[in-house]
Amino acid sequence: MVEVRLRSRWGAIAAFAVVGAATQLVWLNFAGVTTVAAERYDVSENAIGWLAQVFPLLYVVLAIPAGLILDKWFRSGLIAGAVLTALGALLRLGGDDYGWLLAGQIVASVAQPLVLNAVTGITGRYLAEKDRPTGIAAGTASIFAGMVIAFLLSAVFADSNELPTMLWLTAIFSVLAAAYLIVALRKPGEHKVERRGPSRGALQTAWGDPLIRRLCVLAIFPFGVFVAMTTFSQALLEPAGVSAGTASTILLINVVAGVIGSAVVPILVVRRHAESALLVASLSVTALACVALALWPGVAMGFIAITVIGFLLLPALPIVLELVERRTGEAEGTAAGLIWMAGNLGGLLVAIAVGVLVDHPLAAFLVMAGVALIAVPGARALRRPIAELDAPK
Repeated sequence: MVEVRLRSRWGAIAAFAVVGAATQLVWLNFAGVTTVAAERYDVSENAIGWLAQVFPLLYVVLAIPAGLILDKWFRSGLIAGAVLTALGALLRLGGDDYGWLLAGQIVASVAQPLVLNAVTGITGRYLAEKDRPTGIAAGTASIFAGMVIAFLLSAVFADSNELPTMLWLTAIFSVLAAAYLIVALRKPGEHKVERRGPSRGALQTAWGDPLIRRLCVLAIFPFGVFVAMTTFSQALLEPAGVSAGTASTILLINVVAGVIGSAVVPILVVRRHAESALLVASLSVTALACVALALWPGVAMGFIAITVIGFLLLPALPIVLELVERRTGEAEGTAAGLIWMAGNLGGLLVAIAVGVLVDHPLAAFLVMAGVALIAVPGARALRRPIAELDAPK
């Protein structure tokens, strides 16, 4: 009788989606204009890369604390993440120099774990069980949509004197997103009670699950390739004659393909219990695409290879998070935090390696290919534990 009157509150999911998009917009504002930004602010391309890399760096440190906070104070933690994202975006407007940019990025990067770790929690609290796979797919697709906005803005405002306009638009979007979330979460979700609180038990429950541990190890590799690709592809393709505007367009199409893939592929894969097969295929094709970029860099290959990577690699995230939501109970925020922490650790390590090789595109693309290939056996080995998860109880 209780379940009959409970309904899915999609307005809360939509508000989360907008805030999730804002976090990615702030993160990747400079990914498509690395060279231009380096010239404007009189720093190296690697320094501009650190405006993005500070996000995975702090995510590794804060993922577990953020997950524990969400497990106890879900609404307050998520709202705090939205407000900090807006504050970071506003802080970057404090002055036209690199110091203000870095300060704003640090504040926003503190917020990101509080927002992204909440993707499974908000679907569990505000959606009926039958709607949760769709909600997770929509939530993660919206995160990628924020990347689309970031690359669209960097493509439109690709000149040095237009960068302040890009930052102003980002700040306005982030403030409006935070306000929308505060209104949408004025009432708690009805589908799950608030968590009992952060404790070592939540972490032990999540990390004690062998499937969660395997997913954490696996997440390092696709995350690593994607973060490195989005951070440095513009600089890596520039020697082949690819302009900043064209590189931003390539990244834009890459993430549009990823949004489409994330909204469609996970739902089909989950229905057919083909999670392991999809992960193996996406990693293998990503490796081949990186090799193609290493050997034949240029505009055409950039469009083809990076678009394919987006369509196949980005859906891996909602697939993994859907497995986490099905597997965990009260420790879902902490478990999601572990996945995000592992992925961002991979992003940080691979991006640092590629940043060192930014003046050697052939080697940089081959490193990304190798990282993707390393993960293929691990993805194949997931077939049995996923089958056990899908088996009737």
